[in-house]
Amino acid sequence: MGVGVSGWPLARAVSLLGQLGVVSGTGLGPVMARRLETGDEGGHVRRALAHFPVPAMAQRVQARYFVEGGKPAEKPFKLTVMPQIELAASLVELTVVANFAEVWLAKEGHDGVVGINYLEKTQIPTLPSLLGAMLAGVDYVLMGAGIPRFIPGALDAFAAGRAAELRVDVEDAAPGDDHKCRLDPTAVLGMTPVLRRPNFVAIVSSVVLATTLARKSNGKVDGFVVEGASAGGHNAPPRGPLKLNELGEPVYGERDAVDLAKLRDLGLPFWLAGGYAEPGRLAEALALGAAGIQVGTVFAFCAESSITDDIKRRTVRLSRSGGAEVFTDPQASPTGFPFKVSRMAGTLSEAVDYDGRERICDLGYLRRPYRREDGKVGYRCPAEPVAAYVAKGGVAEDAQGRRCLCNALFATIGLGQALDDGRVELPLVTAGDEVVRLARMLKEGEETYTAKDVLDYLLREI
Repeated sequence: MGVGVSGWPLARAVSLLGQLGVVSGTGLGPVMARRLETGDEGGHVRRALAHFPVPAMAQRVQARYFVEGGKPAEKPFKLTVMPQIELAASLVELTVVANFAEVWLAKEGHDGVVGINYLEKTQIPTLPSLLGAMLAGVDYVLMGAGIPRFIPGALDAFAAGRAAELRVDVEDAAPGDDHKCRLDPTAVLGMTPVLRRPNFVAIVSSVVLATTLARKSNGKVDGFVVEGASAGGHNAPPRGPLKLNELGEPVYGERDAVDLAKLRDLGLPFWLAGGYAEPGRLAEALALGAAGIQVGTVFAFCAESSITDDIKRRTVRLSRSGGAEVFTDPQASPTGFPFKVSRMAGTLSEAVDYDGRERICDLGYLRRPYRREDGKVGYRCPAEPVAAYVAKGGVAEDAQGRRCLCNALFATIGLGQALDDGRVELPLVTAGDEVVRLARMLKEGEETYTAKDVLDYLLREI
């Protein structure tokens, strides 16, 4: 769901309809900061902040970013501190408060179930993100795009009122290097919170990864989402040497299919994802032993999602006319994982628009820590200016074709940064293969559809 696409309105709507509504957890600090800077229409963020258990912290965050009536459109958003292993206090506060606010709003006024999704690839902000979500009573934590072995232990630690640690992957690390993020809830909040441990569900694409997590994580894994290559966002790379088809997309084969019999042997619940947004497919998944299905793309373009109305309308029209197209780009993401891109003019999916963008790295959520020659930790991203990336020891070829997902995905939800030349950062739309058939969600004469329409469609044969 990218950055902010499944915001609290969508997660709340799905939860109210009796299903697990999941909040997009990536980059929530700057997402909330920019919502405050645009005036917090409806006062929702400020309403959530009024319920944060440490009022002084929430008040500091609100005072730092809130602009009555919203900032002028041509004025840039304030830059938040970029994540580093030793997190700045201001970023810790912003991240904790933002994750609390998003989950609190999704759960406001009902007793439905709400989860939050994070990327293992964005390790550094994870601990304050988890703390904020747990303060709001999040029910599930889901995580993919990596091997999240140490998340269960962090949840256990916070639930017990203890400090938590996460090992951070540092490129070119020397033998014996041990880089960790650490967060003590008592030190951050000035009190020891009473927290309930949420269920932890890992997003996997193979039985090998599921088995590793089930047996070698530092705490209990409560289940898995098994995500196929047709799902949106980041896809797992194909097993074995990378081969591309005639369009330049990674080729997936039999080795990439998940052996569900072996998965069932692990004795943990699992949900199937990627291509399951059809009536009857839930019953099919249940018959295979799954606990249910995960559906993303069709919700991403519904009325309650945070993608801009213009992009949603254009995508639905393309789907209706047969012009919707999804490309699994092996280069777009700085993470190195294949990334699903929905082709659309005026977005960074198109070469002419990508080539016309000045490379800027000012959010930094996908920067990779690396060991510098002096032994200290530096940070680099293949999507930053190529000269800067090479100066930090990166290889120029690795920077080719990389999109700045941070800035682009913020623009997709209407929070793109204003640039010095009067333009705004261009969006990038990620969607699964289901996007080509979105029009089936529309009722006769309608141009939009709701989360309820999606669930009515998916469950009509149950």
